[in-house]
Amino acid sequence: MPVRLTVFVEGVMTLKRLILIVLTVGVVFSVGLGLWQSFSQPQFQSRLELYQTNLVLQASEWQETDPNLAASSKALLGGEPVKAGVEAYETFRRSVQKNLERAQSFTKISSPETENREVSVSKLEQLLTELDLRLGVLQTAQGKVDEAQKIWADAIQRAGSQPGLESLSKTAGVLSGLWSQPPQLFPDAESRIKKNLDGWFRFRALSQLYTLQQRQDSLNELQAEEQPLAERALKRLAIVGGIPILGCLMGVGLLLCLGGQWLIQRKQSLISPDGIPVWSVPWDAETIWQVLILGFFLVGQILFPFLLQLVQATSGFNPAALGERAKAFYILIDYILLATGGLAVLYLSIQRFFPLPEGWFRVSLRGNWLLWGFGGYFAALPLVILVSLVNQAIWKGQGGSNPILPIALEGKDNVALAVFS
Repeated sequence: MPVRLTVFVEGVMTLKRLILIVLTVGVVFSVGLGLWQSFSQPQFQSRLELYQTNLVLQASEWQETDPNLAASSKALLGGEPVKAGVEAYETFRRSVQKNLERAQSFTKISSPETENREVSVSKLEQLLTELDLRLGVLQTAQGKVDEAQKIWADAIQRAGSQPGLESLSKTAGVLSGLWSQPPQLFPDAESRIKKNLDGWFRFRALSQLYTLQQRQDSLNELQAEEQPLAERALKRLAIVGGIPILGCLMGVGLLLCLGGQWLIQRKQSLISPDGIPVWSVPWDAETIWQVLILGFFLVGQILFPFLLQLVQATSGFNPAALGERAKAFYILIDYILLATGGLAVLYLSIQRFFPLPEGWFRVSLRGNWLLWGFGGYFAALPLVILVSLVNQAIWKGQGGSNPILPIALEGKDNVALAVFS
């Protein structure tokens, strides 16, 4: 009887391994295909790359009388903020143009995803037109009015033939008229500028409009309104640019200190394996394999998205039709359910090993865990920045990003931003 039981158990384990092998091959193929599609299909890019550029342009208008503060702000903004802004916008525009061309080529291929690709094309065309509006204003700030007129003419031609982009097309016409010789002033110029431009670009265009209309009072009010915004942008720029730099320097210093301590003290150093308590893990590699394949890939990446698409198809529910805040919560719930599926498989896989050894995952307010947490964050920061730079150099903006990020930044919804955080 024991022999038969042993044979039966071995047979079950062999069958289980065969099933895991088959599932692993399927998961590798599915995940690999998904990664390839993520790279080959253009993703709607957020304006995160231009966020700091816009802050620099806005802050460059701050008029400070204190020589020390003026010197500090100049060091923070750089010598030629407008020229740097043109380069940043042109670089981002080339990326969007490339994505648009690839998206247009994909829409020619009939598939179930054609509708989603058409939506992607529409969004990219809108983004490209919005970039052209701003890039033209930047060119006028450099005195390159002819180049700006060419950019706006292309935007008018592109947006004029696309439904839903008429407002942007007319705004491009308004801007072109402001810098024409002789100027052409449209009756709705002010309202269109305020609707489709923001920040430094809005102030620049309105300043040109009020100057041509000889509205000195409006021009004075505009300049008075711009100064506190420019000062606020300068402070925000100091935070956005200063905190990562300071954290990176602290991280580099911490890594150097830990490395030097390890070279000198070896086994007595903080990061020595001999000084770290060893956990005796009762489960083997097969359990880890099972959790990864069944939980985090099969359930989380394949079965759950398939069921979600099935529910959407049968119910007629379209997440794209939701508002910004509702869409952010929908994505958050999606993430939570994905994690729940993986964690459920993890729990079932290790349930037979309960209770866990004393001290595992213990929650306590005492001890130096907080210092280890901050230390780990600062030590990881320079490595994260290095990996990010390598990532940008290799993928050049392809592959998409967190889907809540464009909603939070572009919609300027504080609740959506909190959900993203």
